[in-house]
Amino acid sequence: MECLDADGENSEQNLHNSTEENLTKEIESDDRLMEASESKILKTDTDSLEISANNSVEEASTKESVEIKVIYNKKKYDVTTTSDTTILELKKHLQGLLGVPDSMQKLMFKGMLQDSQTISSSGITKGSKVMLVGSTLNDVLAVSSVSKQDILELDKATTSKEPLCKQKIHRKVLDKGLPEDVLPGIKNIKEGLPPVPLSGMLNKHGGKVRLTFKLESDQLWLSTKERTEKLPMGSIKSVISEPIDGYEQYHIMGLQLGPTEASRYWIYWVPAQYIDAIKDAVLGKWQYF
Repeated sequence: MECLDADGENSEQNLHNSTEENLTKEIESDDRLMEASESKILKTDTDSLEISANNSVEEASTKESVEIKVIYNKKKYDVTTTSDTTILELKKHLQGLLGVPDSMQKLMFKGMLQDSQTISSSGITKGSKVMLVGSTLNDVLAVSSVSKQDILELDKATTSKEPLCKQKIHRKVLDKGLPEDVLPGIKNIKEGLPPVPLSGMLNKHGGKVRLTFKLESDQLWLSTKERTEKLPMGSIKSVISEPIDGYEQYHIMGLQLGPTEASRYWIYWVPAQYIDAIKDAVLGKWQYF
């Protein structure tokens, strides 16, 4: 009996020891699992922080400051923008800086820039030179230089529906006769724009006028003895013309440069065969001849 009791006690002791060992192993196993889980969580958090930091760096890089030089009327202007700025946004900034309406601006950098492009996508970098072509509204309206008397006469003519060549404001120029150096006119014929400037015509003051069509830059150069005004095609609101009575091979032509008819710039003795080509070029239907 004593032997059996001893063996029973030993057996119980062995079972107890085995249970403690198993419990210890389970605890150690759970600890290792928890450490692995914490390690994964820590790694995930670290990765998230790294991704967030990388995104911040990429976002900062896309908005990198870019210093450029804008050339306008032979003057250079230092302008600071960002790489993700669109060309349209740049135009609006230049409007406030230089007074040229954004709708009348043409920006040139290795060709004409489109409004939807960004500084980065257009290839503009720090130190790049961008050329601005355009006229302020005051410049455009100064070309027409309409007096109060002219406005009164135009209003009277519009009310009477009198042909242009019969109106007093135009007779003052037409009565001087056909200019000696005007280009030959041909009626009932349509031709494309000539490869040379149209010259020999007159403005309302009787001064000589020359028209040069710069289709590659979407401009009409209106030149007198005193100055050359480079007008964006888009700034010309409308073009009207009528044949001159007794000289139907020539027309009176009006370029509306401002918001009202009073801003029309009148040109006399325009060869009739070029009228349609002029209207197409100015109003957007370019013709290359």
